[in-house]
This record gives sequence, C-alpha cells and structure tokens, in this order.
Amino acid sequence: MPSKPYDLRERLLLYACLIVRVVHFLHTRGPIPRALSYQILKSGTSAGANYEEADDGTSDRDTLAKRKIVLRELKETRFRLWVVRKCGFLTRDQDPVLDEMGELIKIVAKLISNSS
Repeated sequence: MPSKPYDLRERLLLYACLIVRVVHFLHTRGPIPRALSYQILKSGTSAGANYEEADDGTSDRDTLAKRKIVLRELKETRFRLWVVRKCGFLTRDQDPVLDEMGELIKIVAKLISNSS
C-alpha cells in the first residue's frame, strides 16, 4: 500500500477491497482455504460497513457500541488470516494486508479508548 489515506472511512474501504482480493486468491488454493475465505470476506468487509453505521448512532453510547463491533470484526479477520497464513495458504506477498489490519485495529482501539 503506497500511501494511506488519512480518512479512516476511506482506509476501511481500501482495506475491504484488499480483503476481496485476498479471498479471490484463497479460492485458487483449494477447498479448505476456500471455505475459510467466506468468513474472512464477511468479517473483513463488515468492519467498514459497521464504521459507516456508527455515524448514525442514536447516542454516544450507541456509536461506541458500533465502534466496538468494528474492532471485533477486524480482530476476527486477523485471526482467520493468521490461520490461513500459518497453514501456508497465504504467502509473504499478503503480509501487507496483515500489517494494515494491525494498524486499523490500533486506530479503532484508540478511538474507542478516547471516547470511553
């Protein structure tokens, strides 16, 4: 990822696109990574969608709860990507996706701690 946007919304959108490409790649790697890829696709793309939804929270508490969902979705995706990476279905070529996910987790966790 050459340059990262400052806007978290845009960054989550680009991240979702990366997830789509990784899932597409996993579909070429056999039945097990293909099965896991559906879960990666769901959690990896829902992080951005939930962040969008957080803007429409009915209260500060609701917005915070939705941001916590974003964090959970990112962490779930991280775990599943680690599994396919440790099993050898992903290569070092996909490590930048894991790195970006780690950065997004830190950013969202900081947003949550600042609003608590």
